[in-house]
Amino acid sequence: MEITPDVFAAYLECPTKCYLRATDEPSASNTYPKWVQAQNDAYRTTETERLIAESPNNEVARSPAVENVMAAKWRLAINLVTSTRNLRTSIHAVERIPSEGRGQSAKHIPIRYHFANKLTRDEKLLLVFDALVLSGMLGRKVSMGKIIHGDDRATLKVKTSVLTGEVLKLTAKIATLLSNTSSPDLVLNRHCAECEFQARCRQKAIAKDDLSLLSGMTEKERKRLNSKGIFTVTQLSYTFRPRRRPKRLAAKPEKYHHSLKALALRQGKIHIVGSPELAIEGVPVYLDVEGLPDRDFYYLIGLRVKTAKGIVQHSLWADSAAEERRIWGDFLDVMSRIESPVLIHYGSYEKLFLRRMRERYEGPSEGSSLEKVLASPVNLLSYIFARIYFPTYGNGLKERAKFLGFEWTAKDPGSGLAFGTGEIARNPDKAHADRLQRRGL
Repeated sequence: MEITPDVFAAYLECPTKCYLRATDEPSASNTYPKWVQAQNDAYRTTETERLIAESPNNEVARSPAVENVMAAKWRLAINLVTSTRNLRTSIHAVERIPSEGRGQSAKHIPIRYHFANKLTRDEKLLLVFDALVLSGMLGRKVSMGKIIHGDDRATLKVKTSVLTGEVLKLTAKIATLLSNTSSPDLVLNRHCAECEFQARCRQKAIAKDDLSLLSGMTEKERKRLNSKGIFTVTQLSYTFRPRRRPKRLAAKPEKYHHSLKALALRQGKIHIVGSPELAIEGVPVYLDVEGLPDRDFYYLIGLRVKTAKGIVQHSLWADSAAEERRIWGDFLDVMSRIESPVLIHYGSYEKLFLRRMRERYEGPSEGSSLEKVLASPVNLLSYIFARIYFPTYGNGLKERAKFLGFEWTAKDPGSGLAFGTGEIARNPDKAHADRLQRRGL
């Protein structure tokens, strides 16, 4: 079975996803991967047209035949389909630099496009995959590649030799994986939230009562438990033994017990360690922020506060990065009109937002009451962690709230489809992508 960039990219995210894609397993509807593919396709089309416009017509070749590449005179090839051994790729573009003298070969530089402003290691590995296939076809090393990405069409040059060894090892593992007649052992991971096979894999994991359902458990911890004969959440639940903490450790944070989490799930009950107390002196103001880490831009600040007239909710929207300063000012204005506010949030993202905004724009004057409020928000997640164990597989707010009986009016509250106006509404799943990345859901 041939290994393509699509299969290679899937393996970087999850071996099971790689196998399912390679064997054409039907997938459930998931808007996020479709949105990512559409963005990349549109970006590739736009950038291809730009490169063609910047090159003389007689120096551009569209989908050139592989057998003519060695003797080619073109300077830019678009969509070069090539293969070697069990690898096949369609390279977005190839730049050809003529030889500098007799006896020297022309240089071929593969080019990939990616719509995001920030690149991950995966994009570099995909470029080196293209270079590896191209070098196999040419019969000589391809030492350099380029990734054109982002709104400003930034160009990143990559020395392929640095990652070639890693790509060779990965392709060997993929070949071994695809040679099997059955899919690999199922292990849920952080990528599941944005995968088209999420529902399928989760259903199977629940049927197996697999340890990977516990989202906070690392692979190392899982393997250690497996070596002791513990493979299911139920088995793990029977290993919990309550112990009295020594007085000398009373001031230290409580250790997180996966076994107690498993026990909570088996019994369907909330378990509490110690006697946690949360004292809020002031008016609780619940804060939720959404942003695009790819653009380093916050587009929504949500506030919810109880007043004498009832619950008041503020949704402060920015349709572009240029409006971020405005919604920050609006946020400060709302906060200044609340007597003795106490900011409450879930997770570390909001605390990071407050710090960045105070550094990026004007904030409350130093030493003022509002400055102290912004510097000391209450993170409910850090308060709950290792103290209160809900019978939910993950630590996400929606999972815990659902157990407590709360329901969302939106059919899919995590999809980002029910948004307001402007740029974010036109691209709602971009917001969902951010939510998945920053929440680790």
